[in-house]
Amino acid sequence: MKNSITIKNGIVYDPLNDIDGEKRDIYIKDGVVVDKADPDAKEIDASGKIVMPGGVDVHSHIAGAKVNSGRAFRPEDHMIDEVKKTKTTRSGVGYSVPSTWITGYRYAKLGYTTVIEPAMPLLEARHTHEEFLNTPIIDKAAFPLFGNNWYVMEFIKEKDWEKLAGYVAWIMKATKGYAIKIVNPGGVENWAWGKNVDSLDSEVFHFGVTPRQILEGLATANEMLGLPHSIHMHANNLGHPGNFEHTINSWKTLEGIEPSGDRKTTVHLTHCQFNAYGGSNWGNFRSGAPEIADYINSHDHVTIDMGQVVFAKAATTTMTADGPWEFALHHLGGTSAWGAKPGTKWINGQIEGESGSGIVPYYFDPKVGVNAIQWAIGLELALLIDDPYKIFMTTDHPNGGPFIYYPKIIRWLMDKKTRDDMLDNISSKADSQTQLRDIDRELSLNEICIMTRAGTAKSLGLEDRGHLGAGAIGDVSIFDLDPKRMEGHTIEKAFSNAAYTIKDGQIVVQDGEIVASPIGTTICAEGKIKDSIYQATIDEIKYHWRDHYSINFNNYEIGDYYTPKSKVINGT
Repeated sequence: MKNSITIKNGIVYDPLNDIDGEKRDIYIKDGVVVDKADPDAKEIDASGKIVMPGGVDVHSHIAGAKVNSGRAFRPEDHMIDEVKKTKTTRSGVGYSVPSTWITGYRYAKLGYTTVIEPAMPLLEARHTHEEFLNTPIIDKAAFPLFGNNWYVMEFIKEKDWEKLAGYVAWIMKATKGYAIKIVNPGGVENWAWGKNVDSLDSEVFHFGVTPRQILEGLATANEMLGLPHSIHMHANNLGHPGNFEHTINSWKTLEGIEPSGDRKTTVHLTHCQFNAYGGSNWGNFRSGAPEIADYINSHDHVTIDMGQVVFAKAATTTMTADGPWEFALHHLGGTSAWGAKPGTKWINGQIEGESGSGIVPYYFDPKVGVNAIQWAIGLELALLIDDPYKIFMTTDHPNGGPFIYYPKIIRWLMDKKTRDDMLDNISSKADSQTQLRDIDRELSLNEICIMTRAGTAKSLGLEDRGHLGAGAIGDVSIFDLDPKRMEGHTIEKAFSNAAYTIKDGQIVVQDGEIVASPIGTTICAEGKIKDSIYQATIDEIKYHWRDHYSINFNNYEIGDYYTPKSKVINGT
C-alpha cells in the first residue's frame, strides 16, 4: 500500500492558513501533510470538489457508561437503523445511540475524524476507554467530570488552589482525560439530597460552597495547569425559561480569570441553545439568543457550541450528567409544553461522591411551540454571533438529535430559503418568539469549515488538526460540491456522504462507503504542576480514600493498555 497521497485540483478551504476556496493540491506522506509531492503517491482527482480538513466534533456523547445504559434502555432505538456487515465493516444497530463500531463509520462518512466525548464519570473512565477501543477510525478524547466532586468542593472551600490543581492533574493522568468538564455545578450534589441549585450563589449542602465558587475555582486550576482547552461548562438551570440571564452571569463571573498560553478563552459553554431561553414560564417562552449573541460578540473569553435541535424521524435519547434536569424533563414529557408522551421512562444515577446522570427518551415535535422555538434558537445563535471561531456546530448528540443530521444543519445555516420553508411548516411560535425569519445571513463554506474544523480544533488546543498546513495530521475530507452551484438540497446531499475521507493518510471512505477501518488515537492532556504539589495532593486523597470509595485507590487509575495508540498534550 502506498503511504503517500496527492489530492489534485481540489477547491480548498483551510481557514487557519487563510485559504478560502482556492484551487490547490494537498500532499500527504507517512500520515502527515507535507509541502512537496511524492512522485510515487496515489493521486486523487478532486476537480469540482471541495477539500477541507477532517471534521472535529467538540461535543458528542459517544462512549461510556451512560451511553451504554442508553443503548440498553432503548431497544426500540436499535430497530430504526440496522447496519449489516460488509467485507470491511461490522454489523451494528442504533439510531440515536448507535453501537460503537457504527458510531465510527457514520462519523467517517460525514467527513469527521476527531470526536470528543464530553462527560466521563471518573469512576467509570475504564468503561469509556473500553468503548473508545471499539470505535474505529476517529480519534477520541474524554472530559472528566469535576463540577460536583467531593474533593473539588473541599479544596475550594479551603481555598487551596494548589491542591485543587494537583487533584485535577492527578485525575487527568489517572483517567486519561483531556479537559475539565463541569455540569450543573453544585446542583448534582444537591440532587443527592433531593434538591438543586437555582442561582450562582445557592449553597451546596454540607460543603458551604456555591456554583460561582466552583466555576471560579476550577477555571483558576485549569489555567494554573495550562491545560489546552478552557473549562467546558454545562451551566446551571439548563432547560428552564429565562435561563439566558444565568448563562451570561456565569460568563461574567469568569471575566477576570487570566487565560494561559496563547488561549484567549477561559470558558466554553456547551449546547448553548438549552441555556439561551427567555420568558418566565412555558406560556411566554421566547428566545434569549440575541442577548447571548450580544455578550459573545463583545467578549473574547467565551466560546460556545450550538446544541441544535432537529426534527427527526423518531425520538432521540437525552442523556446528561445533570440528573435533576433529566428528572424535570421526565415530568415535562407529559405536558403540552414539551410534547412528549405521558409516562416517559427515565433513568437517574449517582456515581459515588463524583457526579450523577440521567436518561430520558424525547421527541422534538415541530408542531409544538416550545420545540419549534428551541429549533430556531440554535440557528439564531450561529447566525447572530459574528465570529465563527466563537460558536461551533453540534446537536449535543444525542440530546438535540443524532449527529447524522449535521448535513441538514449545514443546509439551514447556508440557505435562508430552507430556513424560511421550515418556519412556514412548523409552529408559528418559532416566528413570533424568535428573530430567525429576519436574519438574512447565509454562512459561507469557509465559515462552516471554521465551525466544524478549524474553530473546534483551535478551541481544543489541538494544533495538529483542523488545518491542512505542513505538519498537520493527514486528516482530510472531500465533498462533491461545486461552490458556484450550491442550493439547499445539493449542500445537504454533498455533506451527507463524503466523496473521500482520509484518516492519518489512509483512505477510509470512498464514494460514501467505508473502505478501511483502522484504530483511532486517544488524545489525553496532562497539566503542568510541581512534583511536590502533585504528591502532597495524592497523599491527602489517599488518607480519605477508604472512607469515601468502594474500590481500592490502586485500582482507580487506567492502565496504558487501554490506550495502545495515544497522544498526550502537556500543559503550557
